[in-house]
Amino acid sequence: MNKQGNTYTIIYIIVMVLVVGAALAFTAMSLRSRQQANADADKMRQILASVLVTPESGDVIDTYESTVTRSFIVDVQGQEVGGDAFAVNMAEQSKKPALQRLLPVYECRVDGGEVKYVLPVYGAGLWGPIWGYVSLDADGTTIYGAYFAHQGETPGLGAEIEKTAFSSQFEGKHIFKDGRFLPVAVVKAGQKPSGDEDYVDGISGGTITSKGVSSMLADCLAPYEAYLSTLRQ
Repeated sequence: MNKQGNTYTIIYIIVMVLVVGAALAFTAMSLRSRQQANADADKMRQILASVLVTPESGDVIDTYESTVTRSFIVDVQGQEVGGDAFAVNMAEQSKKPALQRLLPVYECRVDGGEVKYVLPVYGAGLWGPIWGYVSLDADGTTIYGAYFAHQGETPGLGAEIEKTAFSSQFEGKHIFKDGRFLPVAVVKAGQKPSGDEDYVDGISGGTITSKGVSSMLADCLAPYEAYLSTLRQ
């Protein structure tokens, strides 16, 4: 075959595309299990962060397994249902009506044997999704800790929700007052919400992201009201 001809060039390009495509597909498949393991470990680290536990480097799984004593799923009526809580995709669940959502719960024991309950939250910031985990005391009313993350918020502004200076404000806040469910509000520094709910200061210059966190908490924690009421009782 004439190597200078168009036919040879076309065949050569097709062969190279097939070879490179097969190599990339093989590499992706080979690394998929490792990528999933890394994603799972990162999720475990975030859950632990919400109960103020920081695992040693390389000890995430052991710390998670010794801290999270049980994980399960409840429905909006507060009843346990079958399924793997860790595998629930909160991005998908957050798009569903509350009555149709699967609601994961992680029961933890921290230093001293105190029981905490971790609930995942998922919402939208300015430039992309935001998410996090909120841990509650055994009474289902008082926030013990919180962790928030984002996909693409602006560094120095909305991205500050990932910092301890923001999340630590939630510690000790209440989501039930006088028997009423009132998720914690995120408001502009120096202001107060119009209702009686507990509140924290939003991020300076990150108004939309702050409002996103506030909306996320209200939307994702409200379906847990029935379950949390059983803890209060």
